[in-house]
Amino acid sequence: MIQINHLNKDFGTKSVLRDISTTFNAGVTNLIIGQSGSGKTVLMKCIVGLFEPTSGDILYDGRSFVGMSKQERTSIRREMGMIFQSAALFDSMSVLDNVLFPLDMFSSLSAKERLRRARLCLDRVNLLEAENKFPGEISGGMQKRVAIARAIVLNPKYLFCDEPNSGLDPKTSLVIDELIHDITKEYGMTTVINTHDMNSVMGIGEHILYIYDGRNEWEGSKEEVFDSNNEKLNNFIFASDLFRKVRAAEQHSHSNGS
Repeated sequence: MIQINHLNKDFGTKSVLRDISTTFNAGVTNLIIGQSGSGKTVLMKCIVGLFEPTSGDILYDGRSFVGMSKQERTSIRREMGMIFQSAALFDSMSVLDNVLFPLDMFSSLSAKERLRRARLCLDRVNLLEAENKFPGEISGGMQKRVAIARAIVLNPKYLFCDEPNSGLDPKTSLVIDELIHDITKEYGMTTVINTHDMNSVMGIGEHILYIYDGRNEWEGSKEEVFDSNNEKLNNFIFASDLFRKVRAAEQHSHSNGS
């Protein structure tokens, strides 16, 4: 579980995050959504320690990240997995070596155990047969699956995904969403996803945090989105054709049922 308590972030005289408080629970897909410039990327960077908040606190299972020493932060970062907007794989390394990399850096396992763990994670994302290929030899969707395998290879407690569906077609995006959702349940991780993808909101939005102008404007589940009276959220969400069609279908269904 990650708790955000009254978080503020300023850059000079510009206030980017304003008194944000929320809780991201374990075993749940937590989505941060909002327009470009709303502050959601800054929020995620504060959570993982790339930016220092101006005030407020971030608690990892009750541990204050803001108050930690450099050594303590290094320790907690080993409990984090990251999936970047681009897959961020090493082009000169094979698929298997990319997944092995965190184990070689941080694990005390034997070489045989590291290899077994890496192959287990590749098998989990259905890419064991591609272990000897290089990133340039596989599709974008496969690269993202390699990135997921690498992110979970150290069995993290916390998983952060920055626009994991960026650049992918809708069908492949659905595969990635379902994989992240299933792995979150399987490992009981606290998963936080930064996304513009309304299909992701509809598919795996168990807890949604909507940021507007640096503030926590609304939060709830994908089911609660449709009953929201928040005008800013509705303007953002229903700009998507998908959401307009789903809402129209629900309203039609309700009117027929009554």
